[in-house]
Amino acid sequence: MWSDEVSLEAAAPVGIARRGLVLILSSPSGAGKTSLTRALSEDKDAGLSVSVSVTTRAKRPSEIDGRDYSFIEVEDFLSLRDRGDLLEWAEVHGNFYGTPRRPVERALGAGTDMIFDIDYQGTRQVREKIGADVVTVFILPPSMGELKHRLERRAEDSRDTIERRLANARVEIERWSEYDYCIVNEDLDRSFNALKAILAAERQRRERQTGLTAFVQGLLAERV
Repeated sequence: MWSDEVSLEAAAPVGIARRGLVLILSSPSGAGKTSLTRALSEDKDAGLSVSVSVTTRAKRPSEIDGRDYSFIEVEDFLSLRDRGDLLEWAEVHGNFYGTPRRPVERALGAGTDMIFDIDYQGTRQVREKIGADVVTVFILPPSMGELKHRLERRAEDSRDTIERRLANARVEIERWSEYDYCIVNEDLDRSFNALKAILAAERQRRERQTGLTAFVQGLLAERV
């Protein structure tokens, strides 16, 4: 399904150490961030590790515990939050969501890139804590009518829930300008390739390549 127009094989130069980055995808429910997150995480060239959030909401029939989310009780979530063990957390539609902090910090230090599927509230918190390591992308629907159609086609929510998600979508979309990049997800293939291009460019940023100074010094010391 996913085309390979953008190759990431040469994204990290051989022999040059690089600190990992966090690629954050946000969107209103139904705009496509979950599908894009899954596609990127399954793409071998992308080389991304998935951040699995914890949540207190009920599992949907199509979801797998430990892959889409880790589903936990409210008491357990509040314990993680109060101990400072969450990189970010939020209450959305009456449920709690959060990202465990320690696995992320270990991955970045080891040069591993991670992908997050979180909302604008979580994005703000992550930026406050590890801003230099963060790249943010907001996924927009092509129209509100199409967004409603996608939510209805999913057939996993009640009519009242769909209406609540549509109302909340407008609040979320108003935050689009807080993000580094925006993609209108009219076609999944094109959106996927746009994300791969963003990832490839961000991996080449000078400040992310921690071994670049030593590499350049070695170049200058060469006598040919």
